[in-house]
Amino acid sequence: MEKIKKSLDKLLQENIYEITHTKPDPIMIAKKYNDEYIALISALFAYGNVKAIIKFLNSLDLENLNSNKSYYRFQTKKDVEEFLKTLKILKDKDISLNKVFLQGYEERKNVIDGIRRLIKLLYITNPYTSKGYQFLIGKIPPKKTKGVSPYKRWNMFIRWMVRDDNLDLGLWEGVSKSDLIIPLDTHTHKTSLKLGLLQRKSYDLESAINLTNTLKKFDPLDPLKYDFALYRIGQLKIDF
Repeated sequence: MEKIKKSLDKLLQENIYEITHTKPDPIMIAKKYNDEYIALISALFAYGNVKAIIKFLNSLDLENLNSNKSYYRFQTKKDVEEFLKTLKILKDKDISLNKVFLQGYEERKNVIDGIRRLIKLLYITNPYTSKGYQFLIGKIPPKKTKGVSPYKRWNMFIRWMVRDDNLDLGLWEGVSKSDLIIPLDTHTHKTSLKLGLLQRKSYDLESAINLTNTLKKFDPLDPLKYDFALYRIGQLKIDF
């Protein structure tokens, strides 16, 4: 494990965080606006080909939360329109996503409890529903972790909001970096299995928590500083 830690630390020093037009990432859009609502949009639509994600996000009128009749993969024009309508209702009421998250998180310092509160808010604010809309927002997290979605895009959004280095935005207060859960995607999952950082083969929330606990052995205060490095290893097929 110590050898893997040293290798990951070396990657962090080699500008693995670099994000450019040749190495794009949806956080580019979030950084451009530096707004929690636009960051949530950028995170929840962050599935599929990265260049296609960026192209879609750039097609939206994000400042005014207007869909411009755009659609994306599993989301119809109506799905996109209703999602942005939901966020506009909340933003016009000056509702802080940070404060809503804290209402769920603070009691047990549990990130999933905070995500649960946010997802409930979205469904309560706008009763619209469809298969594509539910795929985008996600189901309200159950109490169990095994066999449950790892909530990758939501955990990525929370990472963006909480961490405050040269990669993430650090817009939120009141949430400890040590409580974050890694936004487990297929690249990170496969890489972590290959490196022996994770033994659980099931792609679920339990695996995300297990991997996070392993990374806490490397840095108990900020385990997710290794997240992007693990992602890049898989995405760019870095020989490791």
